[in-house]
Amino acid sequence: MVALTAVSAETGHGFTAPAPVTLDERSRAILNQLRLVALDCRAAARADLFEACALLSVDRTIAKAAHAEAFMKCLPEAIGRAPKILRPGVAEVTFDEAWIIRLIAAADAGNGDSFDFLLRSRVAPLARRNIGFLIRSMSEQFCKI
Repeated sequence: MVALTAVSAETGHGFTAPAPVTLDERSRAILNQLRLVALDCRAAARADLFEACALLSVDRTIAKAAHAEAFMKCLPEAIGRAPKILRPGVAEVTFDEAWIIRLIAAADAGNGDSFDFLLRSRVAPLARRNIGFLIRSMSEQFCKI
């Protein structure tokens, strides 16, 4: 693969475009499930992160759809902007989607250092605990696929 070099219009400095994200079959299935949830959540009201986690943490038998829905509704508040989530089945993977999949994979693998790094890199300090809870909950459910 050839790396692309581009020049920033603002600074004039060159940078190398990152390699496209490639996902294994399981990660692609998880991403498509999250994309479906994100489509449903676009029309729904945003949820308060702390209230959503309080409701979910009461019942450990909540299905993966409930955790994913709470995560998708609360993510804009946690990262300070709406994430870019594509339609299910699209081959391209956005930076936001790759970040979510990497968080789920780190939680599934028990890689606390990577999980903490990824969480701290984008999530507001007050939201880290709750977003971490939602990601770990989704990991437990999705990785049973």
